[in-house]
Amino acid sequence: VQLQASGGGLVQAGVSLRLSCVGSGRALSNHVTAWFRQAPGKEREFVAAITQGSSTVYGDTLQGRCTISRDNAKNTVFLQMNSLKPEDTAIYFCAARNPAMTVVHRTFRSYAYWGQGTLVTVSS
Repeated sequence: VQLQASGGGLVQAGVSLRLSCVGSGRALSNHVTAWFRQAPGKEREFVAAITQGSSTVYGDTLQGRCTISRDNAKNTVFLQMNSLKPEDTAIYFCAARNPAMTVVHRTFRSYAYWGQGTLVTVSS
């Protein structure tokens, strides 16, 4: 599966932003799909994931300010982020596990497929 992330940009603190991850080549509903983010000089960290059965798992990064969802008709996974803070500034990546894997892992090494990332910059 190929992944294309989009939706990032320069925004002010407090606003909302929705990121999109469009899949091609295979249905994203066959994969555990996740969002990670990486700020300059920091490790890539887990944000949220959605399973083939649409169960969701969230990390501590956005602390309840995000929602992950999937639109099967559009083969797209979304990350809705609210009340953005300057510390949310990072490149946001979408990633997918091999289709045989059905468990969410919070480590980026568990994901075989990656999109190119979309930059989110939050100004104060």
